[in-house]
Amino acid sequence: MEPKGDIALIGLAVMGQNLILNMNDHGSTVVAYNRTVAKVDEFLGKEAKGTKVIGAHSIEEMVKLLKRPRRVMLMVKAGKPVDEFIELLIPHLEPGDIIIDGGNSLFEDTNRRVKYVESKGLLYIGTGVSGGEEGARKGPSIMPGGSPAAWPAVKPIFQSIAAKVDGGVPCCDWVGEQGAGHYVKMVHNGIEYGDMQLICEAYSIMKNGLGMTADEMHTVFKEWNEGELESYLIEITRDILAFKDTDGQPLVEKILDTAGQKGTGKWTVQNSADLGIPITLMAEAVYSRCVSALKDERVKAARKLKGPNPKLSVAKKESTKKAFINDIRDALYASKMVSYAQGYMLMRAAAKEYGWNLNYGGIALMWRGGCIIRSRFLGKIKDAYENNPKLLNLMLDDYFRGEIKRCQKGWRNVVAAATKKGIPVPAFSTALAFYDQYRNAVLPANLLQAQRDYFGAHTYERIDKPRGEFFHTNWTGRGGDVSSSTYNA
Repeated sequence: MEPKGDIALIGLAVMGQNLILNMNDHGSTVVAYNRTVAKVDEFLGKEAKGTKVIGAHSIEEMVKLLKRPRRVMLMVKAGKPVDEFIELLIPHLEPGDIIIDGGNSLFEDTNRRVKYVESKGLLYIGTGVSGGEEGARKGPSIMPGGSPAAWPAVKPIFQSIAAKVDGGVPCCDWVGEQGAGHYVKMVHNGIEYGDMQLICEAYSIMKNGLGMTADEMHTVFKEWNEGELESYLIEITRDILAFKDTDGQPLVEKILDTAGQKGTGKWTVQNSADLGIPITLMAEAVYSRCVSALKDERVKAARKLKGPNPKLSVAKKESTKKAFINDIRDALYASKMVSYAQGYMLMRAAAKEYGWNLNYGGIALMWRGGCIIRSRFLGKIKDAYENNPKLLNLMLDDYFRGEIKRCQKGWRNVVAAATKKGIPVPAFSTALAFYDQYRNAVLPANLLQAQRDYFGAHTYERIDKPRGEFFHTNWTGRGGDVSSSTYNA
């Protein structure tokens, strides 16, 4: 059996099939395999008919069809299935062969798998793939990490199928060692949660506060998508608001208001707590989905817990209504800046904690096309980190600092008006609260630390003494002078 395959792909769900067809379009000969082998024949007879795709009916046959170094990509459910396939593959592979996990795996699992697979003489890549079914077929954003020695062998294939921006630059480059690729994809998904929640809050204010119809909101989102908010998520929101059900009514209004989640947003928030990084907007977006899932409770609560009429007075005049819609746009844009600033804070902390050398401008470029959070905005992030690779916080960049200043009045106006009228805007609100905390040189944590020292002898530092000197006070005269431990700041 002559080896003809450049790469094998295991897992023939829609994402796997579309990646295979994308690779085929760009000159790679792909070997397709699925645990349920009937799907291989079905795929070859339908979607892959007329292509160079080769079908395999066993792991052994698949490996024999591959050129060296053998490249095997898994597009299977994260967790146990990935580990199971690794064990099935190892006996058939040779030193230098490469296993690639393209699913949404937890980065800590990828850390473990890289070490394990390398101990067997093989190489391992854990790569984030974003863009959904359409991106997989036409050009996704690809974020590979793992064994550095594997990158040259997969680079031509990955960069050929990735989305292209800025005159043909692929939205794919090496992220870093261990689970760095899956980590960056995880943060991408956390930011995606935040972006979606912010858009939903803008929609809620327009619908409930301004009494706008779906068609009117469609027009607003269409206009926004032609400015600084241009992005995939604004674009699809525009299209969703225009979509009609069979009776001519907006379909979006008939969809039950309970949101699902697959866990990547939750992982981002959990990791941020481990690293002590306040990604407050992403956390609020995750918890907002949790609140939405309490549908039956909310229906009961709505009968008993009362608030103000959500109708905003600015809706009475077309001129004030239009001005407020502009304020909503500014609130959305400013909050989005905070969300990305927090995401980059988290990646910076992770790079330090896990010993990764992340290219922050390069990550923005990888997200610039193909993925769910692709937007014009990401080009500005790329510029910010290219101008200053050691930039402490995105909000301190000249462009973003200026834009937040420009948007701040409208942002505050929207949060205040929505709060007064009982329209929930948790993501807008927490973004503004974080901005105000971050820009304040003095916060009330002095009182908090005094409380901790009072009840637990946890010590404190003083503003009139050097940092690193810790003090304990016997606040009651009965507590003694022995401190518990110093605190971590």
